[in-house]
Amino acid sequence: MVTKTTKNYYFYVLLCADQTLYGGFTDNLQRRLATHNAGKGAKYTRPRTRRPLQLIYHEVFNDKSSALKAEYAFKHQSRAAKLKYLALHNVNI
Repeated sequence: MVTKTTKNYYFYVLLCADQTLYGGFTDNLQRRLATHNAGKGAKYTRPRTRRPLQLIYHEVFNDKSSALKAEYAFKHQSRAAKLKYLALHNVNI
């Protein structure tokens, strides 16, 4: 009998050194955070003024589509709405 392993996908939020927020998607949180902090992640997180980055929130999804939808919804909010979203999930900056 072959068992199918489920792959997890993550929507995550980083707090940048300049106090801005970055939302992203990955299938490996630790590797992605290391990539961002090495200056090789998304264009937004590459400037030295944005590093170091701190992982402040993440959600786990069973499918890629749901994680991407969460990322898209977060990125298209105002900063105030993002902070409210995080506060509703017990993350206070």
